[in-house]
Amino acid sequence: MADQKLILVVDDDRELVDAMRAVLERQGYKVIQAHDGHQGKQAIYNARPDLVILDMMMPRMGGYPVLEHFKDKGDAPPIIMVTANEGSRHKVYAEYLGVIDYIRKPFAMERLLETVNKALNSGKPKEEKKEEKKAE
Repeated sequence: MADQKLILVVDDDRELVDAMRAVLERQGYKVIQAHDGHQGKQAIYNARPDLVILDMMMPRMGGYPVLEHFKDKGDAPPIIMVTANEGSRHKVYAEYLGVIDYIRKPFAMERLLETVNKALNSGKPKEEKKEEKKAE
């Protein structure tokens, strides 16, 4: 399956990561994982995922430094932030840093799937296909 999309899940909650992985793999996605921001940054550079699901609060390095690092990089993958934090200023900052969605924990897996499908089936890849058709 050459066009199988790769999703990186960066979260220190291993049970949640396992649950997300199971749901996403059932939908045909390939899933890799990291358990803190340092591992997440490395995985983004090494694996070049199509999408990142990033937790805000993790040991060693949380999600915000990862977002800050990739904010102005043109080749950064789209990022969905997941968090148990209720603060609206955190959501605003995450959106400023470029997240495509901000999902509060606990969340229904259907909500996650809807966001993932929307992110991967619209936006940049679709636009590139439209431009390719115009060029023909």
